[in-house]
Amino acid sequence: MAKATPLRSGDELAGVAAKDATEHVAAQMTLADVPLKTFLNDVVVDYETDEITRLIIDEHDLAAFAPISHFTVGDFRNWLLGEEATTQSLKALASGLTPEMVAAVSKIMRNQDLIYVASKCEVVTQFRNTIGLKGHLSTRLQPNHPTDDVLGISASILDGLMYGNGDAVIGINPATDNLHNLSELLKLLDHVIQEYQIPTQSCVLTHISSGIQLAEKNVPIDLMFQSIAGTQLANEGFGISLDLLQEGYEATLALKRGTIGQNVMYFETGQGSALSSNAHHGVDQQTLETRAYAVARKYNPLLVNTVVGFIGPEYLFNGKQIIRAGLEDHFCGKLLGVPMGCDICYTNHADADQNDMDVLLTLFGAAGINFIMGIPGSDDVMLNYQTTSFHDALYLRQLLGLKPAPEFSAWLEQQGIFKQQNSQICWADHMPDQFSRLLMN
Repeated sequence: MAKATPLRSGDELAGVAAKDATEHVAAQMTLADVPLKTFLNDVVVDYETDEITRLIIDEHDLAAFAPISHFTVGDFRNWLLGEEATTQSLKALASGLTPEMVAAVSKIMRNQDLIYVASKCEVVTQFRNTIGLKGHLSTRLQPNHPTDDVLGISASILDGLMYGNGDAVIGINPATDNLHNLSELLKLLDHVIQEYQIPTQSCVLTHISSGIQLAEKNVPIDLMFQSIAGTQLANEGFGISLDLLQEGYEATLALKRGTIGQNVMYFETGQGSALSSNAHHGVDQQTLETRAYAVARKYNPLLVNTVVGFIGPEYLFNGKQIIRAGLEDHFCGKLLGVPMGCDICYTNHADADQNDMDVLLTLFGAAGINFIMGIPGSDDVMLNYQTTSFHDALYLRQLLGLKPAPEFSAWLEQQGIFKQQNSQICWADHMPDQFSRLLMN
């Protein structure tokens, strides 16, 4: 599995990468001949000591797996690229796939294969709007501020809404992670959404233990957030377990804040997280990343987001590796039935630039990604990394004729922010007067 993975710096750091192209191709050829059933008996992380492995094996749907149970990894690739792999058949298959099966097949696929197959998948979720429909692209409006200044956050929210951002979630990474500050930020977001009747949801990306405490105080939490990884040991490094995730899931469901659905969880992942905490068990980073999607899938999330280039060049060295990893993550998540988005990003010490992100952004549009990030000027001034801007989402929607979530799209037209022109959503040429109140208040 590791040696069949396209080259990346994290696997080299872990000492599991192929030593050269010859060994890499030999590993791919060997992997292609492995029966899919093997992954149900020969696990990559020990069943007895890892609760993620137990989750994967114990909740595997044999009936859903049956139609392809006789396939090898190579057969599976050929089937995915064929006409029998339709949107409907892929949806029916999802619960019959394990992360290791999906990771394995991704390792013998070219970028165009990953894009094409992912484009056939449709994973739809709902809270106050509908995310993931074909022909639509949603965005997380990320109004981070280095001091959590309410005026600065409000200005970013206004800016993002004017570009049609925010239908996936308006989500803040807090600079100060205490309960009072978290509560005030959540109340701010709730006020904006309720005041302007915006069909979207909010999230403050704090640790789930803090989120549970806030939910118990009836603070207005729409989505419960947590970063997750693909091994029990890595999740322990995050201070979480499956039991704690279940507690957070149930606490958020109990608030009953969704209007058209109850997908209440928001998870973030990223290749290299297990290796960075020495919790990788000698397994390559892409396989472990895919195992994190099995964790996410258990809790019916609204959003799952691979923060693809954020962990740094130690794990994904340059633009080429970031692009490949992003396409892998999206493909694997969608096959497993997970509502995948991506923070198309890089750190300033990586060998990557905004042109690389433009390429990945455009490829994701073709692949049918559920959502991307929208941040003022592509530069997160609190987390200090480079990602996609409000303008980037507008570019992709205009280029490919993609629309925001249907309910959010109707709201944008109602407010005069967007308008229909030649059956496409276009940016209006003025600011609606009522939005001046957002900053003044």
